[in-house]
Amino acid sequence: MTEAQQDLLAFEKLAKIKESFLKEIGKVIIGQEEILNHLLISLLSKGHSLLVGVPGLAKTLIIKSLSEVLDLSFNRIQFTPDLMPSDITGTELIDIDVNTSQRSFRFYKGPVFANIVLADEINRTPPKTQSALLEAMQEHRVTAGGKTYKLDEPFFVLATQNPIEQEGTYPLPEAQLDRFMFNLSIKYPSMEDEISIVRKTTSTNQTRLNPIMSKTEIISYQDLIKRVPVSDNLVEYAVQLTTSTRPDSSLAPDFIQKSIDWGAGPRASQYLISAAKAKAVLDGRPSPDISDIKSMAIPILRHRVLANFNAEAEGLKIEDILMKLIEFLDN
Repeated sequence: MTEAQQDLLAFEKLAKIKESFLKEIGKVIIGQEEILNHLLISLLSKGHSLLVGVPGLAKTLIIKSLSEVLDLSFNRIQFTPDLMPSDITGTELIDIDVNTSQRSFRFYKGPVFANIVLADEINRTPPKTQSALLEAMQEHRVTAGGKTYKLDEPFFVLATQNPIEQEGTYPLPEAQLDRFMFNLSIKYPSMEDEISIVRKTTSTNQTRLNPIMSKTEIISYQDLIKRVPVSDNLVEYAVQLTTSTRPDSSLAPDFIQKSIDWGAGPRASQYLISAAKAKAVLDGRPSPDISDIKSMAIPILRHRVLANFNAEAEGLKIEDILMKLIEFLDN
């Protein structure tokens, strides 16, 4: 059997795993299928995700359930104004040998040393502490005391933000926002879903989730996604879409130049292709098309494009501008 044939079989298996994943996590999480799909895409693409939603929409429960279904280690970091960088990465403490009484420094790992890390209310802590995650998210390693410690793979950061309460918060720097593959907006459940949620959570029934993938399988599927073939015109479309968000680009239409201060960087183009690959395979297709790029555009671009005063004065949201841009490129 050739490598290409083996990959096709793996693609088919991964599409079936998606069904099992949604079915298993659906025992606890009612609705939110689009969010769960995006989280799975992000994990397979070696990306990180930022979840934005008001309190009570099960953001924490979704992430904890994700770790159980994927059989991955999980740590939660509650971000507060007094949190220090060492509270995230770990710290060196003096150890005393009980036999020789000799003292030596020993590194005690922080909560970032887990497969899935929940950075809860990440905008509650100052930028100095927020930046402690930067190296971990980008390089999958932590440097402390002049030594570098590798993080266990797969490594997946999921951060949450409350979009309503802004008092006492510190907006994430653009450099850190750019490290997140997706900015996912969690909406209120439908009335039918909320009825099911209330019934499930107010009864005595306890649900146990069964793992559907091992750590080794996840890493192999991450490598598999990289081998998904992509046509040249798809790469060109992704780059064209990203470049068109930049007001100083010759490709930017008039409404972008009028409404946008800063556009997305090259990392957005990379994520558009990676996400399209993962989405196609999870949908049971061996390669992506332009519709996959379009469906991934909003959550990948919305936190990388900065609207200006003109857009705010006209009541335009970033999502509205991006949808208009996608329609413009279609014509």
